[in-house]
Amino acid sequence: MGYKQGCFRVRHLCRFGCVAAMAAAGVLFVACGGDSDSGAGYDYEIVGESSAGFTLPDFSSSSDAIASISSSDFALLPSSGVFDAQSSSDFVSPESSGDRPPRSSSAVEPPRSSAGSEPQTSSAHNPPPSSSSESPKSSATQQLLNFDFYMGADISTVQEYERNRTRFYDVDGTEKDIFTLLKDHGFNAIRLKTFVSPKAKYGYAASECGHDAEAYGDKDHIVAYAQKIKAAGMAFLLDIHYSDNWADPGKQIIPERWRKVNSSDALADSVYAYTLDLMNALKQVNAVPEMVQIGNETTPGILVHVPNSKTDCWGNNVDKASTAINGDMGTSSGKANAAKYFKAGIRAVKEVSPNTKTVLHIERIRQANTVTWWMTEIFKNQKVPADVMGFSAYTAYGDGAPDNWKSLFQTVTSSYPNLEFIVAEYNGGDQDNHYNFDGSRKRTNEMVKGMDRWIGAFFWEPTLSGAWGTALFDWKGNDMQANSNAFEEYPMR
Repeated sequence: MGYKQGCFRVRHLCRFGCVAAMAAAGVLFVACGGDSDSGAGYDYEIVGESSAGFTLPDFSSSSDAIASISSSDFALLPSSGVFDAQSSSDFVSPESSGDRPPRSSSAVEPPRSSAGSEPQTSSAHNPPPSSSSESPKSSATQQLLNFDFYMGADISTVQEYERNRTRFYDVDGTEKDIFTLLKDHGFNAIRLKTFVSPKAKYGYAASECGHDAEAYGDKDHIVAYAQKIKAAGMAFLLDIHYSDNWADPGKQIIPERWRKVNSSDALADSVYAYTLDLMNALKQVNAVPEMVQIGNETTPGILVHVPNSKTDCWGNNVDKASTAINGDMGTSSGKANAAKYFKAGIRAVKEVSPNTKTVLHIERIRQANTVTWWMTEIFKNQKVPADVMGFSAYTAYGDGAPDNWKSLFQTVTSSYPNLEFIVAEYNGGDQDNHYNFDGSRKRTNEMVKGMDRWIGAFFWEPTLSGAWGTALFDWKGNDMQANSNAFEEYPMR
């Protein structure tokens, strides 16, 4: 079936049956249920030879030249001038720190339930509800929270602790749910990561990869947890990885169900359809995000890589996808592809919720020329119409202290008067599993809050310690206790 007939062609039948037929931009397409504990469902492996019936904005021509970047300023560029994440040992992030997996150190790992055991069912720990078409559909524009400043935290991993019935205790010993505890200390926003098919091979929740009890990060889990965020009266930032596993500067792996796509138009269709379905599922339960990240730490690009026989549970050791489809920011075609994918995701978000802010996200703030190059290419040359620019800012990874970021942040603010900005991830730790309790976490919020059009900062995983620094909580048996020293910078309100 061709796109001239106005339909997407779904290559794989849905494993659990189709759940909705939706009309978008005049195009009828079939969306199927998300992943389940039993395996990955193939929702959107959409293929075709032309654009999928929706019109992407025109792309400006792109040059191979990366102006004004010296090799000393941009360690990611090999001598050939091609941007290649695999060529650089300096590409690090909480999710990709050398060979370090994105998990807490063994000293602070939560206790695990015995193999094969399941937690007892209780009202507080029921499985996530299905986001199928049985949910009531709301056509009205949903009211979004509009805080002056989003003081946020990414608590994605907390969903996994809840499976083991982990309880949370404030500094005074009072038991609270995680949302109430954080709100009592001034947080008003939550960030959650999501993967396309986390149960797929090489996915975040793949068998024997440490997070395989459930399809954590899939659509159903996100929809269920988003409802808790909204019930708590907190804002919601949805971080779409557009991968089955961590997407970060070291790897941007194309999801399994999209890997047979052989054109950038068809891959853009997949981005669009997946994002549209996810947003509609959230809208059905009145949990539309205030902000949506179109990709995670996309400094090298988006939808760049494919796995091979050496790829591990964390997505390390990958190959480049074909030039026709990869969104590698090191080539002219890759820049155009990346822009196409960003625009497809943005378009889907805005069709469902025009008031939701779309966010692009990179790291590398220690190299101002890299930031300048990336933003120039994406916003000025490719004209990607995002609302917000987000940055990862980690002292432990050489970004310096918050005061060191101020000059760069002021520069991008003045250079892009139509953008808003956030620190999408920070911790404050100065080295592996260490924090000086020197006030730098508080300073992160204070510094950006005082700048024009900087609208938020998000602490990355307050329950995790690792290469990026220490957690805000300590393990006490199966439960978590707020660390009194850590929460001195987030006092009770």
